Amino acid sequence: MSKKDLIDAVAKELDLTKDRAGQVVDTVIDQIKAAMKDGKEVRIPDFGTFKVATRAAREGRNPLTGKTIQIAEAKAAKFTPAKGLKDLLN
Repeated sequence: MSKKDLIDAVAKELDLTKDRAGQVVDTVIDQIKAAMKDGKEVRIPDFGTFKVATRAAREGRNPLTGKTIQIAEAKAAKFTPAKGLKDLLN
């Protein structure tokens, strides 16, 4: 499902215009991103949890030269599905 498909589904389900449904979807996504940027978890019951995980700095190799390089610490978005979503899928 693309973002456009999601907007169309929200518009149909809530009897909104596509422009208004697009604003709703964008607002939800923006709120999730803002919370994660602040390092907060976003928990949606029966769906899952969005959180920020930190990957430690580590050594890597340049595949072309084989030379060892340092890979800096990085933050990554993680999603953990809720039990309700897991049960729905299985």
